[in-house]
Amino acid sequence: MNIDLLLKIAGIGILIAVLHQVLTKAGREDQAMMITLAGMVIVMTVVVKEISSLFETVRTVFNL
Repeated sequence: MNIDLLLKIAGIGILIAVLHQVLTKAGREDQAMMITLAGMVIVMTVVVKEISSLFETVRTVFNL
């Protein structure tokens, strides 16, 4: 597994957590929740792309 993927996900998580805290302290809970959901969607697209790459590799290894 590539360490760049883990660092990318961790960086997105830290950024989203900081933005969530700032927006919550400013009284904008609805925007904080939207930022959190957007971060989750971004991370999930990265993970799905990697899983797709894994399945493609398995398919080529076993000639399926």
